[in-house]
Parts: sequence; structure tokens; C-alpha cells
Amino acid sequence: MNILILNGPNLNFTGQREVDVYGLESFEQILVELQKYFPGYSFELFQSNHEGELIDKLHRFIIYDGVVINAGALSHYSYALYDALRFVTIPTVEVHLSNVFKREAFRHQSVISAACDGVIAGFGKWSYFLAVEWIKNHA
Repeated sequence: MNILILNGPNLNFTGQREVDVYGLESFEQILVELQKYFPGYSFELFQSNHEGELIDKLHRFIIYDGVVINAGALSHYSYALYDALRFVTIPTVEVHLSNVFKREAFRHQSVISAACDGVIAGFGKWSYFLAVEWIKNHA
């Protein structure tokens, strides 16, 4: 199974930025753990601070079996990303490391959620593991 993990703006600093919110591990470290937990799976981690690059990557969805997306702040206002996700026909899960409902009010609404099969938030790195587990059973 080939899974695309798409991370949006500022998630390249995970493990360094607001560690009380996002944790101490980098995404490279989380990716190593995912590969151990899901042997035989192929993961492509793609992070960009640019909305268009995330959309371009989504347009290539056909080569994947599932998408795990943490769009960061773009989750709350990117209708362009929403439109791109609506085009995706493979299992897609929106994830967030933090519990967005325990944070600022603007984070309580995600415009991309309706274009995804499900949303997992608040479990730190385990949000990604749960998303892959769901994709595993629905791809």
C-alpha cells in the first residue's frame, strides 16, 4: 500500500515549534515509526508552506492508495485545497496533531473536512497512525 502524507505550512518545524502542542518528534522520526508499525507499506511524506504545491501533489493522487493530510492553518480557510480534495477518489483522512477544539476559536472550523472521508485530531503523532489504520481497512 502506498500512502501520501501531506503536511502544510509550518509543520516542517514539528519537534521544534511549540513542543507542548505538537510534540518533540520530527515528521522524519514519525515516518520511521509509521514504517515500522506498517511493514510493507510505502509512505511518501510531502510538506510545503505553499498552498499550490500541496494542490499539485494532490492532483497526482492516482499513484497512491490513500492520503493523510494535515493542512495546518490552510485547513481553516483554503477553499482551493477543499476543491482539490473533492477531486480525490481514494481514501483521504484529515489529521491534526493537536486537539483543535482546545485551541483558538478560528481553529474550530475546517473548510477541508467536508472533502475528506474523516477527521482525526488531538492524538499527537498517533493521529497519523489512526488515519493509516483506517485507510488500510478502506482502500
